[in-house]
Amino acid sequence: MPALSSLNSTSLKKQLRNLFLILLGNTVYALGIVLFVLPQHLITGGTTGLALSMDHFFGVPISIFVFCFNLIMFILGALILGKAFALTTLISTFYYPFILGILQGIPALAAGFTQDEMLATIFAGLMIGFGIGVVIRAGASTGGMDIPPLILNKKFGLPVSVMLYGFDCTILLLQMLFSNREQILYGILLVLIYTVVLDKILTFGTAQTQVKIISPEYKRINDAIIQKLDRGSTLFHVTTGYLEKEQKMVLTVISNRELAALKEIVAGIDPNAFIAISQIYETRGRGFSLQKRYLKHGA
Repeated sequence: MPALSSLNSTSLKKQLRNLFLILLGNTVYALGIVLFVLPQHLITGGTTGLALSMDHFFGVPISIFVFCFNLIMFILGALILGKAFALTTLISTFYYPFILGILQGIPALAAGFTQDEMLATIFAGLMIGFGIGVVIRAGASTGGMDIPPLILNKKFGLPVSVMLYGFDCTILLLQMLFSNREQILYGILLVLIYTVVLDKILTFGTAQTQVKIISPEYKRINDAIIQKLDRGSTLFHVTTGYLEKEQKMVLTVISNRELAALKEIVAGIDPNAFIAISQIYETRGRGFSLQKRYLKHGA
């Protein structure tokens, strides 16, 4: 029973943490729109970009359009993608337009934070990318324009990423009808910035460095990695291409900060060792997503 109670407590803490992150992400997203996008009349993609077009052509308030559009997309998502998906988008669907309307009603925020369009574009991109990234990392969705690509993927097998870029480009083109050349360029820059920031947020804290080492001194190198860096390793049987010599290759995954130390260790043992270094986005297992566990040799 104590173990079950502990498990329930851990699950509750995780749910509360995710709820906080979803609210935080949507708040930062809305704040970026209110502080930088609206005062400088920037164009952008997603539901907000579509709302800017509806506001310009038909005078529909942005927060009201976002709420109605999100609600329609939520219902479609629930019907086509299932209840599990609906639960992950429920909070964002209703909270984002709500907090957007609240922030728009604060004169000090609605006046904007800067009159410089370039600064506004950069900081809007940083805040939007951060906000969306935090929501996705919490296992949720921001709803709205995230849903049509997922529906098209399920029904017709179309790639989600391609559809997302397609919808964003279409929304940008729609706003180009009432924007000047500079606004168009700033809008493209804004989408690029928040896309890059989003990718960084999604991989933040999980990216690692994978290193492959081929050397006759593989045993000494392997022992040094284990003893000096306190990292695990894997040995592969390989055959060199030119001499067709069979030997072992050392594979290890380390943090980015440990790379310099590893290269120094390898150079000290075998300066001629062949090293291949690559970035990997996520590593799970002992020493990364699970605690290290030390075993005696032969155990």
